[in-house]
Amino acid sequence: MQKNFSVTGMTCSACSARVQKSVERLDGVQSVSVNLLKNSMSVIFDEKKLGADEIIRAVESAGYGAYPKDAKNRTAEKPERKKADEDLKQMKTRLAVSVCFAVPLFYLSMGHMMNWPLPEFFLGAGNAITLVFTQFLLLLPIIFVNSGYYKVGFRALLHRSPNMDSLIALGSSAAVIYGIYAIYKIGAALGRNDLQTAHAFMMDVYFESAGVILTLITLGKFFEAGAKGKTTGAIEKLMDLSPKTATVIRDGKEYTVAADDVAVGDILSVRSGERIPVDGEIIEGSCFADESAITGESVPAEKTVGDRVTGATTLKSGYIRMKALRVGDETTLSQIVRLVDEATSSKAPIARLADKVSGVFVPVVMGIALIATVVWLLLGKGAEFSLSIGISVLVISCPCALGLATPTAIMVGTGKGAENGILIKSAESLETAHKIQTVVFDKTGTITSGTPEVSNIFTCGGYSENELLSAAASIEKLSEHPLGAAIVKEAEARGIALESAAGFVQTAGRGIRGTINGEEISGGNEKLMRENGLTDESAFSFGEAAAEKGETPLYFSKGGSLMGVICVADPVKAGSTEAIRALHEMRIETVMLTGDNKKTADAVRDQVGIDTVYAEALPQEKEKIISHFRSQGKTVAMVGDGVNDAPALTRADVGIAIGAGTDIAVDSADIVLMKSDISDVVSAIRLSKAVIRNIKQNLFWAFFYNSIGIPIAAGVFFLPFGLKLNPMIGALAMSFSSVFVVTNALRLRFFKFGKSAQGDPPAAEKTETEAKKMTKTLKISSMMCMHCVKHIEDALGSVAGIQEVTVDLESKTATVSFVEDVSDETLVNAVKGAGYDVDEIK
Repeated sequence: MQKNFSVTGMTCSACSARVQKSVERLDGVQSVSVNLLKNSMSVIFDEKKLGADEIIRAVESAGYGAYPKDAKNRTAEKPERKKADEDLKQMKTRLAVSVCFAVPLFYLSMGHMMNWPLPEFFLGAGNAITLVFTQFLLLLPIIFVNSGYYKVGFRALLHRSPNMDSLIALGSSAAVIYGIYAIYKIGAALGRNDLQTAHAFMMDVYFESAGVILTLITLGKFFEAGAKGKTTGAIEKLMDLSPKTATVIRDGKEYTVAADDVAVGDILSVRSGERIPVDGEIIEGSCFADESAITGESVPAEKTVGDRVTGATTLKSGYIRMKALRVGDETTLSQIVRLVDEATSSKAPIARLADKVSGVFVPVVMGIALIATVVWLLLGKGAEFSLSIGISVLVISCPCALGLATPTAIMVGTGKGAENGILIKSAESLETAHKIQTVVFDKTGTITSGTPEVSNIFTCGGYSENELLSAAASIEKLSEHPLGAAIVKEAEARGIALESAAGFVQTAGRGIRGTINGEEISGGNEKLMRENGLTDESAFSFGEAAAEKGETPLYFSKGGSLMGVICVADPVKAGSTEAIRALHEMRIETVMLTGDNKKTADAVRDQVGIDTVYAEALPQEKEKIISHFRSQGKTVAMVGDGVNDAPALTRADVGIAIGAGTDIAVDSADIVLMKSDISDVVSAIRLSKAVIRNIKQNLFWAFFYNSIGIPIAAGVFFLPFGLKLNPMIGALAMSFSSVFVVTNALRLRFFKFGKSAQGDPPAAEKTETEAKKMTKTLKISSMMCMHCVKHIEDALGSVAGIQEVTVDLESKTATVSFVEDVSDETLVNAVKGAGYDVDEIK
């Protein structure tokens, strides 16, 4: 059983390491993942041996708090965000109070040394007690508002699990205790009129160090909290998409209800401009739905009766009635949020080193501080010098940077992926993806569209294409074969009327026949035609040439003569060739597995440029092929539909389910691509590389900072170079080291998704063709809806020479891109042919 918990009281990686160790010791716990960034914990355990209460008690025994997360209404409630906002507000108040008292405290303590103007009663050894005691009074409010450091820090010490707060508490407490001791010594010295001793202790007080240390650390925490809040921005954008209300139809009347109250089977109405409240199926009407928030696809999708619609997508135009199929935590949006939440809660293998270091970091730092203080005392440097060394070591060390290095980058990276329709299920799969050496693709539905289409037509015997299609579609409509469905679809697209056929007979593996208007129509392969005594070598040659290209030729005859050949093929998806080329640019080997025959597989290989092809492969054989590549030491990704390819997806190092759309919970896949576009495979690998590069940068900074900062603070460079670190500078450096790590991770928000492995080429490298590309903008005020947009796009897209068409309904314009000039007249005629008028062309 897996259960998620919120954990309170954690402030650094030492805390998360302590919590993890405490829970791992419990009998029945299988795995624990603690996320410092989200203050959360995910535990997989045997519920027969263990319960949530025992897990919570284990966390509490370690000195922290925990409570179970509510799995329901993920998209409706954001208690963690509310708490984060409250914490940020509280920290802002603490910072304001700290600054208000730290500024005069610093001025007062440093004024007599810097010759700054001070009141007379603060000057001279005779006023030492007034000066020092005033500093002490100014320090008290700073300690009070930042008392959390002391409560958490000393409690952690009592539980023998010191953390960053323990270092802060010890360092500042040492300064305060020594200052109080100095007050008594000054009082005693003045009582004896010993001004020299009073002056010496007046100069040794470190109240300003304690106050400024607490203020700077709070300042750093404030910036860190603000930056950390931005890391969850992508997830919260998704959560905010969830509609709060829905319109339910009951007894013929419409009622507005909370979206959470919608039940499976309810009939809902959705109008233009509204968000679809839950996942369902259209039972009436049609629309254009903007699914960009879910799939990342910017072009609205046309939906009609029988089509599935996804909750949280927006109706750009139209009106529908739909039947609710998935509600609450089962909707696509909820599952996306769950997948991203689980991914950000998991740990990447690269984080293990940081976790190991974090577990011993604070005790080691405390030991170094103590040793450094004692050594400098023994070297005769005095209490003031030695104490400042010890305090500097305590406050400069930063376990926070170690703890935040990995989760911040993973949080931002997975959130950025989710925004663009790339769902990464775990941090481990994200890390593995950057090492991929071989990508294995399923053919049907992955590289190709998976839906057969008519690719070519050859007529003979004096028949026209429309006559051939009419006869063929009329009998194919009675068959259930997908190739026949492609012919029917082509006839309907051309507006060809179908006739009723009688006496329909289908012979498996050979063909079909039926009677139309008293004449027999037959359809099938070349062998069937020859057996029926029908020969036309030109038609058969055409069919054989089509077969060589991976197309399936279907022959049709009427009466005693051959009408022609209709070739059907599963077309390669737009962008497949470019995606394969991008993978080759990244030096990644590409392989295609298919159950199709070798001739078809080779044709697809030649078209897209795949390196290796395995044809006629059964599902279990696909798994063996994946194992073969892995046995060669290669990191292998398998890209498939997540259902038929499940064994291979599971066997691969990274399983990628493509085109999952409204069924994203594909257990066998590690990464789910919401769009049916394999260019997202390239984007996923590039994103993985960017995240891992960012994590390495963060870890390098965290280790480098501590490995350099601690020796400097300990005074290692004092004797040879006279370099000594002021505790206040150490506190400032510590505060901003974690801010640096989080800010560096936030750079991933600007990651650009594109089909090129290397991004856009610089201007100097653009090809001659790109340089010559021209555009024209047509003003078309007569278009009124998304149907108009589609008609105009299709019309202009069919014009020879046009490379790209962008139609904007809001501005009522169409922009076309071309290399060789296309005349204005040609563009106007194309638009007129679709039923619209062009107002002007720019």
